[in-house]
Amino acid sequence: MTTTRNTSAAGALVALVLSLCSVASPAFVADSAARPASPTNGCTGPYGWPVKPFDRAHPVRGAFGDPRTVFDGPRSQRTIDVSGGMFQFHHGIDISAPDGSPVYAVATGRITRTRGDRVTVDCGNGRSFEYWHVTAAVRVGQHAIAGKTVLGHILPKREHVHLTLLEGGRPLNPLGAGRLTPFNDTTKPSVTAIALRRDDLGGALSTSHVTGRALLFAEASDMPALAVPGRWHGFPVTPALVSWRIETARGRVVVGNQTARDVRRLIPGTDAFWITFSRGTHQNWPVFTDGKAQFMTGRYVFRLSTTPLDTRKLADGDYELIVSVEDTAGNRADRAQSFTVDNH
Repeated sequence: MTTTRNTSAAGALVALVLSLCSVASPAFVADSAARPASPTNGCTGPYGWPVKPFDRAHPVRGAFGDPRTVFDGPRSQRTIDVSGGMFQFHHGIDISAPDGSPVYAVATGRITRTRGDRVTVDCGNGRSFEYWHVTAAVRVGQHAIAGKTVLGHILPKREHVHLTLLEGGRPLNPLGAGRLTPFNDTTKPSVTAIALRRDDLGGALSTSHVTGRALLFAEASDMPALAVPGRWHGFPVTPALVSWRIETARGRVVVGNQTARDVRRLIPGTDAFWITFSRGTHQNWPVFTDGKAQFMTGRYVFRLSTTPLDTRKLADGDYELIVSVEDTAGNRADRAQSFTVDNH
């Protein structure tokens, strides 16, 4: 996984983030009660869940494209606002399951990695799967069968397995259409705040008198499709799609629909992290040099545009900035912020 690092972090901190642990002795475990296997299971088309029961959805506590933030500094709002660190997009999903749960291959293929707390299964057709936070129970070169081979067991205090889908070496959203199944999501994301500011950390401009150039921001979140048990209950994830437009008070579109973020299929490179998100953003339970801020709720502030809106190109008058958010399943919500341009 590539990362963007603004300043150096202690080796112990990196170890905390990557969660690298010793692997167990290789072994092969089969389960006759698992779903029927075939040579191509999971390597083409949809695939099942890596934990039992395979025919029922499990809570997903970390979404594809969520921020992963490790700050160089002590736990404080100032550190979140201005510190360097390691900032990246979550390139898989975190599936909740009890510690010690067996993790099964979702695709049939060859084991190509058992290092640290990760196991990788390569289909041989450009598709591969990574399973994180497990003690390996297999060896490199071994053949894995979808729904039959136990790759390992979830490590203590992890309470989840991270699943990454790679196609051609690029991470794809495991919850995209025609992938992980069964999965049903009826929760709607929400936009909790919209602001016009001069810069990331500046105060919000008065919406009754907007002049000159203004940066546009929206704070938004989503809740997991299924309630997450235990310590991670109630923590939000990010919406997959964030877009916006500007209309006059009478509904005439003056700035057509603009996409600020879209991870329904792919994530951008890590160099786009602070282009997608605004400072003030952090993950659930963010990490600092003095440890993890347990139970701290994630905050997701999206930068709607990489360049400021020049209100001098709009006629003086009343407008609405309309922000739309959508999850991978297509659930959608909108929020509008009225503002008045008064450049003259």
